[in-house]
Amino acid sequence: MFESLAEKIQGVFARFRGERGLTEENVAEALRDVRRALLEADVNLSVVKAFMAAVREKALGQAVGAGLTPAQTLVKVVHEELVTLMGGEAVPLARHAAGVTVVLMAGLQGSGKTTTAAKLALLLKKQGFRPLLAACDTYRPAAVTQLQTLGRQIDVPVYAETGSAPLAIASAALREAKSDGRNYLIVDTAGRLHVDDALMAEIRQMREVLQPHEVLLVVDAMIGQDAVNMAKAFHETVPLTGLVLTKLDGDTRGGAALSVRHVTGCPIKYAGISEKPDGLVPFHPERIASRILGMGDVLTLIERAQATISEQEAKALEAKMLKAEFNLEDFATQMRQMRQIGSMSQILEMLPIPGLKQSIGQEKLSEGEDRLKGFEVVIQSMTPKERRQPRIIDMSRKIRIAKGAGVKVEDVNKLLKDFDMMNKVMKQFAGLSKQMPKHLQKALKSGQLPQMPSDAGFPFPMPGKGKFPFKFPK
Repeated sequence: MFESLAEKIQGVFARFRGERGLTEENVAEALRDVRRALLEADVNLSVVKAFMAAVREKALGQAVGAGLTPAQTLVKVVHEELVTLMGGEAVPLARHAAGVTVVLMAGLQGSGKTTTAAKLALLLKKQGFRPLLAACDTYRPAAVTQLQTLGRQIDVPVYAETGSAPLAIASAALREAKSDGRNYLIVDTAGRLHVDDALMAEIRQMREVLQPHEVLLVVDAMIGQDAVNMAKAFHETVPLTGLVLTKLDGDTRGGAALSVRHVTGCPIKYAGISEKPDGLVPFHPERIASRILGMGDVLTLIERAQATISEQEAKALEAKMLKAEFNLEDFATQMRQMRQIGSMSQILEMLPIPGLKQSIGQEKLSEGEDRLKGFEVVIQSMTPKERRQPRIIDMSRKIRIAKGAGVKVEDVNKLLKDFDMMNKVMKQFAGLSKQMPKHLQKALKSGQLPQMPSDAGFPFPMPGKGKFPFKFPK
């Protein structure tokens, strides 16, 4: 997502770092490259013009802040305008406190509307709500069956009727939701291959009868400018309350995400980032802007880690590490959890260290992931006792483990050597942590690390030198 755009814009600011001040000439040159990067990312031309004008006006009228370089000041301005362009702040889904919240899903055929309806139901279920899905797409073959299958996978009921009109099904589903004490009713409407009068008339009629609290348009981010035109046409006919961008994981340009919000005025509420049932996440403009500018996305990384690893598991693992009792079973568990958070490449993109992924290189990252997968296969070939007590693994055991994993004995030796080295580092760290002053030990345990010194290579100062220019959400 946004990979191509991020690389180009970060390259512009890397070249700008040698400048001593913000002048009309160097700002114009930098913004010319930013403009080209946005157009290549398939951002709408009118959006690019408005964005460039806002950045130019603010950059030229801005004094370089204390502790900031001209490059950092320009990055700060671009960051603020990118956040504004995408909506300013995350807008949560509406909630009708007194009864059932009705969410009407609209979109063209193939945009991922039915799948998104199920993903949204799962997301709400995880938040403690009791959603009901309504299968009202009676035109597309197997659409009802698809939603019922997805409902079974996520354990959310689906209301469906055979031979009834979509409006009748939706009305009956609303009555069912009320009688069953459901919090949300998610209505999957029919899609068409293009925007047509019949589609619009049916959605308009359904909106009048159901009086939904949310009308969400599901937009395929990979269709570029067509996504903007389609969203605009829908919004003019059926007033929308929000947008859902699907297939953002497959769109390295991201132009649709930067355009649809500006053109329609509707907030982007969710983004589809994978085909998995849990592949729908709230859309945070500030986090997306930070990732585009190479400033990482630590909050999303923390949220993914919290969803994957419970606090109890994390504390137990921390205790093992500090006591140097970490074994191969723990190592395999940690590798599985890391894969659930994301690939090495995705995790590095979320760290606020500009150029880290590029400096390592995609080839080395792929090699590292393959190596970890190989390690996991080797560990799975061990007995539970061997995983917990690696020191008992002699040559005969190594030969057996290698055969079971389909690798060479040298690969088993490599795993054991690397693991032994890692354990030695952990023992040293445990010894050092005990020698730390009490206030540092307390800070380490609470996760509040000391302030880091500023690094001139960063596009923004680290806390500790000057004022940190970006306000992180609470």
